[in-house]
Amino acid sequence: MKRAAAKHLIERYYHQLTEGCGNESCSNSWCASSVGFSRMDNNEAAVKALELYKVNAKLCDPHPSKKGTASAYQESSAHSNSACSNKKMNHKDIHSVRDNFKDVNYLTEEKVYEILDTCGEKEDYSPLIRVIGRVFSSAEGLVQSFRRSKPHTKEELKSLQGKDEDKDEDEKEAAASSTTAMEEDSPTSSSSSRLGECLLGENDIQKLAPDEVSVDIEAVRRVYERLLSNDKIEAAFLNALVYLSPNVECDLTYHNVYSRDPNYLNLFVIVMENSNLHSPEYLEIALPQFCKAMSKLPLAAQAKLARLWSHYSAEQIRRMVETFQQLITYKVISNEFNSRNLVNDDDAVVAATKCLKIVYYANVLGGDLDMEHNEEEDEEPIPESSDLTLQELLGEERRNKKGPRVDPLETELGIRTSDCRRPLVPFEEFVNEPLNEVLEMDKDYTFFKVETENKFSFMTCPFILNAVTKNLGLYYDNRIRMYSERRITVLYSLVQGQQLNPYLRLKVRRDHIIDDALVRLEMIAMENPADLKKQLYVEFEGEQGVDEGGVSKEFFQLVVEEIFNPDIGMFTYDEHTKLFWFNPSSFENEGQYTLIGIVLGLAIYNNCILDVHFPMVVYRKLMGKKGTFRDLADANPVLYQSLKELLEYEGSVEEDMMITFQISHTDLFGNALMYDLRENGDKIPVTNENRKEFVAQYSEYILNKSVEKQFKAFRRGFHMVTNESPLKYLFRPEEIELLICGSRNLDFLALEETTEYDGGYNRDSRIIKEFWETLHSFGEEQKRLFLQFTTGTDRAPVGGLGKLKMIIAKNGPDTDRLPTSHTCFNVLLLPEYSSKEKLRERLLKAITYAKGFGML
Repeated sequence: MKRAAAKHLIERYYHQLTEGCGNESCSNSWCASSVGFSRMDNNEAAVKALELYKVNAKLCDPHPSKKGTASAYQESSAHSNSACSNKKMNHKDIHSVRDNFKDVNYLTEEKVYEILDTCGEKEDYSPLIRVIGRVFSSAEGLVQSFRRSKPHTKEELKSLQGKDEDKDEDEKEAAASSTTAMEEDSPTSSSSSRLGECLLGENDIQKLAPDEVSVDIEAVRRVYERLLSNDKIEAAFLNALVYLSPNVECDLTYHNVYSRDPNYLNLFVIVMENSNLHSPEYLEIALPQFCKAMSKLPLAAQAKLARLWSHYSAEQIRRMVETFQQLITYKVISNEFNSRNLVNDDDAVVAATKCLKIVYYANVLGGDLDMEHNEEEDEEPIPESSDLTLQELLGEERRNKKGPRVDPLETELGIRTSDCRRPLVPFEEFVNEPLNEVLEMDKDYTFFKVETENKFSFMTCPFILNAVTKNLGLYYDNRIRMYSERRITVLYSLVQGQQLNPYLRLKVRRDHIIDDALVRLEMIAMENPADLKKQLYVEFEGEQGVDEGGVSKEFFQLVVEEIFNPDIGMFTYDEHTKLFWFNPSSFENEGQYTLIGIVLGLAIYNNCILDVHFPMVVYRKLMGKKGTFRDLADANPVLYQSLKELLEYEGSVEEDMMITFQISHTDLFGNALMYDLRENGDKIPVTNENRKEFVAQYSEYILNKSVEKQFKAFRRGFHMVTNESPLKYLFRPEEIELLICGSRNLDFLALEETTEYDGGYNRDSRIIKEFWETLHSFGEEQKRLFLQFTTGTDRAPVGGLGKLKMIIAKNGPDTDRLPTSHTCFNVLLLPEYSSKEKLRERLLKAITYAKGFGML
């Protein structure tokens, strides 16, 4: 009994701290109703209530306006000293149980408005606040709330409610006086159970579509819109969410509640409709706890949420994105994350990222999808890396399966990011820059590869990473694969006694670079394709340069220049778009295109940027999507515009244009070639009815059928190098282009900001100031030549020139020697020239006539 009495008093203190006694002139400093009382959250109030009980602090009696609202205020105890005046209440001030709505354990839109009207009449919203606190802190109550009704009229609903209002109020009063605070949260009364007969029950869950839930979302939105304008009511939502979330997390983690009751998902739908979730009050406790609970949803539930939210508007998706992004940013900024305190270990950031993934796939599903036009898989399997891995050579089982990773939620939904032409919200809005800045990518990559349950990797949610961070993850993957191949080679040498080369060595003559390189690569691709995954080591015959990366850069640059030379005839060049396309009439065999694909794959694998100019459709095709009419917009804008006008033509297409399903195009020598899009196409006129089919088949021929052999060979070569890479998993087509080609925007001011100095130079040195003034005065072509001279490529890396780590080092006093560079390490060796004019003249000569490598 003593324990029950103590619990009762602690509850009274808690209610006094959180709700107050209701007397606006209360003088008790530990009462929420007193003037100057500073609000505290629920956890603080619970701790303080215990402290007040221990010191026998003052305890208020409930004011008439609060009478009957909570069991903690129902009677005074000898343990307490009343600080509020204990006046006798007349009968009119005693609220009935009906007015306090103690029997309401779940909500409907009508019930909310009824309570709201009652509270408005009495100008006391405490009954509504308590109902919200009770329902929104109870998973069972919230799951039952705002159900979509069966076809009952409003009159029928009111009559069902009216039956309970006719009950004897004396019985209610007696029942109320014997009720405790814990009993208020008990199962629903006969009133609510009768109302429940009108709602979608468990038996109706099979009738719901995969993207439907039993909650009335529009009703929830209307209720939130009316209630959130009141600060006190909003606080009730906040406090209820703090109570709700840990219980929900426990239900999902240990009780498998969703599989027993799929309606449990209603809870998350209702809470996520709260438009104030991203406000500062929620960021500290409520939202992190809710995200942890939501991240425990099973895969099927996540997929259902994604399907449901995919029907939301762009603004509603954006609000949810901003909610989770706000939490991630807040946690990242308010903590000092580093290599010892990893952001991967922050539960709130990890949980919010997992929740953001659901919204991300909803964004993809709700966008402009193209799930039909998929490239066929290669008939022959792509050769994998060495038959035995390092673990298998040592007698261990392989930890990671071969082949690219696929996200489980993506599989559950049956879509890929590349299926989405245009999402509801731009993909860029899912990237969190503060997170990218504190992410230790080497550690994150380790978690990604090991796939332990207790360590989260942000690489499993690539949408939140920018291209620079993902490129770093790919770099680690490529390097580790290179080192693995090297160790395997050494083990084979020890076991078999053969002297194998741990590197992919290419020795080429500068004047015969295509012949030497492609012949050597062809031999490797035929004999042992796994060698392509070794680190590339290029040597130019007759030159002393040691390849630490710079020689490879020039090798790729020269190969690309030769391959894409229109005179060779493997690719056609469009003067209007400045882009290359596969030549359907090329005399080269498929092997040559395979080798070009290998070169592109090697460039990515060895972290080299190429000066290639393909339309975006090439990268989409590499990711498994066929070209369609929309891809002609950048691949062949003239043809695209013509076909678009055909689709939009308002007159009679057949009579005015006289087009048939036979098309003509010219080969490399200008000869006209005819092709039937349909059998006997020359006899089938294009009409208003079949013009969409004509446009689709025309695009299919130009982008897919006419170059099918060439592209398949090209893709096969590319996949020979990248088939085991997380490339497809991490990057979208436009990011693949950025990865291969680098950034086209050359911001030399950003380069100046990040450049470092050595050998006695610093930012304030005279020669350095003159150097940057000179470089900024160069034209676009001269700037590209400078980049080529210093770094081995004239393109900026992923992220722009600000990500390029260039070093300018002193190379002696004034001299007539030209500046030199180490392209492997992006180092410019600059003598301390006596004048700005001499500096300009020497630098221009160096970058204009720079070819070949030598030892300094």
